[in-house]
Amino acid sequence: MVVLNRIYTRTGDDGTTALGDGERRPKYDLRIEAYGTVDETNAVIGVARLHLADAPGLDAMLGRIQNDLFDLGADLAVPARDDKADRLRIVASQVDRVEREIDALNADLAPLTSFVLPGGSAAAAYLHVARTVCRRAERLLVALAARPDEVVGGEAVKYLNRLSDFLFVASRAANGNGARDVLWIPGQNR
Repeated sequence: MVVLNRIYTRTGDDGTTALGDGERRPKYDLRIEAYGTVDETNAVIGVARLHLADAPGLDAMLGRIQNDLFDLGADLAVPARDDKADRLRIVASQVDRVEREIDALNADLAPLTSFVLPGGSAAAAYLHVARTVCRRAERLLVALAARPDEVVGGEAVKYLNRLSDFLFVASRAANGNGARDVLWIPGQNR
């Protein structure tokens, strides 16, 4: 259980922050950047959800994802240097669930004939923003995992990769199952 009695601690005034295991790192550290960008993805999803009153199923999926993103933040906040079973980690069943939800949403979508431009509805536009922030989080996480002195769970990388796909499909679902998608027209303004 998390208990937050005090919001400011002043311990970060020196430009460092604490990981979940107590280790202090500079606020520009790649691990901090990665889980900060996961948090940013979560915040944009929260804004998108404000525009989904007419899509309770999609809203519920995004609610589960927001909870998963807190799990992912917790996973990244404690480097996977040991095999302690009590550590909160992203697991394969979370990746599998996102895949099933992609398939469920995609079943109702017409095949694309062009790339989709962000827009159509407010929810779709925000889901596209969430998708691009998620891709940035994924790039940071892959860069972190490539460092020889860092360990990142493989399911964490898979989760972000699937999530960006989910957010794309979700944006189309939020656009009336693709009916309001704005399609790219190559060279239209030449």
